Amino acid sequence: MTQQVPSTEPELTGVRNFRDVGGLPTEDGRRVAPGLLFRSGHLAHATEEDAAFLASLGLHTIFDFRNEADKKLEGPDIELPGVRNVNLPLTDPAHGAEFWTMVRDGDLDQLRMILADGKAANRMIRSYRSIIKERTPEHSRVLHAMAEDSVPTLMHCAAGKDRAGLSVAITLLALGVEREAIVADYLKSNAPHRRYKVRRSSSASSAYSPEVMELLSPLFDARAEYLAAAFDTIEETWGGVGTYLEEGLHVTPKTRERLRERFLD
Repeated sequence: MTQQVPSTEPELTGVRNFRDVGGLPTEDGRRVAPGLLFRSGHLAHATEEDAAFLASLGLHTIFDFRNEADKKLEGPDIELPGVRNVNLPLTDPAHGAEFWTMVRDGDLDQLRMILADGKAANRMIRSYRSIIKERTPEHSRVLHAMAEDSVPTLMHCAAGKDRAGLSVAITLLALGVEREAIVADYLKSNAPHRRYKVRRSSSASSAYSPEVMELLSPLFDARAEYLAAAFDTIEETWGGVGTYLEEGLHVTPKTRERLRERFLD
């Protein structure tokens, strides 16, 4: 039975970038049913009211794609009664730790050195490509879990933009959702009320200067070019979505059909 959710998004106080992915159209004219697939940023700062709302969704499983460095920074997710929490880091626990320390603590000269002249955007593109190529076991596990019993599902990472964004996109590809609709949903993370709150340790006047924020912007944007790099990697590595799902993620046509039965109206 499809879980009923409010038609307008809730104003969650401590959870950023929450949304229901329901309503997206598939290539064969169907739609993702509401109340079955959700995405968000981390749940570590959820208020009691936030938790009550999340508990009302009837979730079966929460997939947390953060690594240990993320959890050390923000804290563990709140626990919701009767909901299974599955932590599947989509980056190595040490990946980027020094880099992100520099983002939070570095001075302007350091930030220019590592982020200016397209370096920040290129880093994001490389990250998207590597997650597609190197994290096939994790994405396979998520899709198989949802085909079996893990619905309704909430997927999140830190900001709910990159790792969760890719995992949602892969799920939508498996469901046959139109590519333009996948990109449009991904780009919703750019709305001001959804964006991750940039944490800078410095109290100096330059900590949030326009130049600093411009340097950091590519790291916290959802850009179509990032998702395009992921799609291109699928094409370049496997030759197409169908082969990627079947050979890369070991998702058979039968499993895809189970997913479609679970998620589509």
